[in-house]
Amino acid sequence: MSAPKNDPYAALRIKEFNIFLLVRFALVFGWSMQFIVIEWQVYSLTKDPLSLGLIGLMEIIPALSMALFAGHIVDQREKRNLLALCIALFSLISFGLFWITSPEVTESWSTQHILYAIYGLVFFGGFLRSFFGPTIFSLVALIVPKRIYPNAATWSSSTWQMASVLGPATAGLFINWFGVHHTLMVVFGLVSLSFLILQKIKRKPILNPKIGEPVFQSLKEGLNFVFKTKAILGAITLDMVAVLFGGAVALLPIYAQDILKVGPEGFGVLRAAPAVGAFLTMLATAYLSISKKAGIKLLAAVFGFGVCIIVFGVSTIFWVSVVALFFSGVTDGVSMVIRQTILQIKTPDHMRGRVSSVNSMFVGSSNELGAFESGITAKWMGTVTAVVFGGTMTLLTVITTGIVSPAFRKLDLTKDLEDHQKD
Repeated sequence: MSAPKNDPYAALRIKEFNIFLLVRFALVFGWSMQFIVIEWQVYSLTKDPLSLGLIGLMEIIPALSMALFAGHIVDQREKRNLLALCIALFSLISFGLFWITSPEVTESWSTQHILYAIYGLVFFGGFLRSFFGPTIFSLVALIVPKRIYPNAATWSSSTWQMASVLGPATAGLFINWFGVHHTLMVVFGLVSLSFLILQKIKRKPILNPKIGEPVFQSLKEGLNFVFKTKAILGAITLDMVAVLFGGAVALLPIYAQDILKVGPEGFGVLRAAPAVGAFLTMLATAYLSISKKAGIKLLAAVFGFGVCIIVFGVSTIFWVSVVALFFSGVTDGVSMVIRQTILQIKTPDHMRGRVSSVNSMFVGSSNELGAFESGITAKWMGTVTAVVFGGTMTLLTVITTGIVSPAFRKLDLTKDLEDHQKD
């Protein structure tokens, strides 16, 4: 039976989409736990802010170098099996980290060798990361009808955020209760579970009419589409710069251990706070449309994000810091929903892999590049100054964009969404 118009649960009425959400939840929950454990372990071993920045650098180098090629491959391949292969390879990384942190290895290897092994596995994960985003983005469009793409994007992003909420908090608690090694065993189990659940989704048709197209011609077509579609280009560029300079979360181990002195449990709460805010915002957008005057709303959201980062940077009170991070997540959630809606409704089916890859280069990889930038500036300026600097640069970016691009300020998605409802 067809879902009613404007039904906030439209996508959830599709069985395979619910299975997809379970896969995404288990995968992101495990991935976010793993990243938190790596951050904690690396800083515990080194006590050096730069070592946290290097985690981001090790992931962004392969993610950026492979992003466009990954998008081409995704558009040429069957999506369900490609995602299964990515998850299987990711499970090897999780098992490798579990093994490296075992007592046998930590007692016989030097700190330097352990760090090299961690960075090496993160580097391998960067290659996989370049495939995950385009594959998931493309698979959603093959599971749900076109008319409910925006609703599916909201629920998919909300599931990602919920897993991002629970993952860091759980990681902080588990590090304290069971230690790093056994927490990574849980991560391996979650990744394996996501692989098993995925098998309940049927293989999907390949909609690309240009199978076998030369790779460089394919990449050029994808880039040209993004740069000619001003709404997409403006949204992802603004978000990229904001995330790049607002990457304060990369320095949370320093705040938890040395500034706020709240230990692993507090670290988990700090790490989860932005995701809680973003998750609640995304749930609200399933009921409340933000398509009208989307451009000015996106500018306001990113400006608010910058203010929250500055407040967090100067705070020495734990709960003030938590609240600041929570509202940074609220504003980031608005930005994410607007950006994902633009991508879903303006991207042709046969180009979803390539467009999503360009988006991951701009936005997804800027998280890791932002982590590296934060580590470098913290090393040079000090931790607090680095965070305040990043928030200030975010504010300047929003102001500049608003002044030089009046067309972006006037961006409105209402008509686009109405046209999709008619399809």
